[in-house]
Amino acid sequence: MLKPSHLLTLRAVVRSGSFVVAARELGYTASAISQQISALEKETGLTLFEREAHGVRATSAAHRLVDLSVPVLAALDDLDHQVQQLATGATGRLRLGSFPTAGVRLVPAALSELARTHPRAQIQLEEGEPDELVAALNDGELDVALVYEYGLVPRQWPEGLSCHALLQEDLVLLRARDSGLSSRLAGLSRARWITSREGTAGALTVVRLCAAAGFEVSVAFRSNNYDVVRELVSTGLGVAVVPALGHAPDKTVEATRLTQRSAFRRVLALHRSENSNPLLGGMLRSLRSAVPEGEPFVHPVQDGAT
Repeated sequence: MLKPSHLLTLRAVVRSGSFVVAARELGYTASAISQQISALEKETGLTLFEREAHGVRATSAAHRLVDLSVPVLAALDDLDHQVQQLATGATGRLRLGSFPTAGVRLVPAALSELARTHPRAQIQLEEGEPDELVAALNDGELDVALVYEYGLVPRQWPEGLSCHALLQEDLVLLRARDSGLSSRLAGLSRARWITSREGTAGALTVVRLCAAAGFEVSVAFRSNNYDVVRELVSTGLGVAVVPALGHAPDKTVEATRLTQRSAFRRVLALHRSENSNPLLGGMLRSLRSAVPEGEPFVHPVQDGAT
């Protein structure tokens, strides 16, 4: 197989008409140039130069080989450029997983920022709950996963994963405006409650909050869709506790921050510690830049990667 370096040397010698000049241009010795040309002649079976007393003369075969090598060398140069782009993260693919709330409140802004800094990058987005996303991370099906943990339901993430805390959001109590219901949990022992699915961290958090307030929660409706929860609350069908990112200001719903010490949810970005994807750093920076600033109940967290 012909070596690209030999073809580059041939082109330089044909252009300059001299082994010495070509050596100076390419940073070789004249002897090294001569050896490369001899190797190329042996490889191709062609006579490429006629040796003369004061230099060399390119044969028609040499000129023809130079012409044929132009598109090949151009393609190799383009390949080298593409590899450099891939290695620096300018191009390439990253697979991001997110839970639904972050998919609405964080991901669009993060992807917009990444598209600005890495316009040729390809991002694949998947949605799921933390357990599903962590499994996909461990299986190599995702590069980054956005997950959450509640203060009253702490989690231990698997070994081999690096964690980057992005934000901490307060939990807020939702009541229909002008409902006359108490803004304190202790005064809601007879209220009907709306929570996420049974067994979820959100539902368990509500149970533990209400237990600490001295009563057992009475669940009337369950939904993992916070828009549904908010609409149910707005019509007076019950009260709910949701994380701040799950609440959008609504004239029909009153939101009150819970002051209990563990009434929060933390959002984190996880990735495999050994992941060498060049886009990983850019994605983490974009996610951090997407965290809302100055928004009630949402608090950015300085990165404490573990």
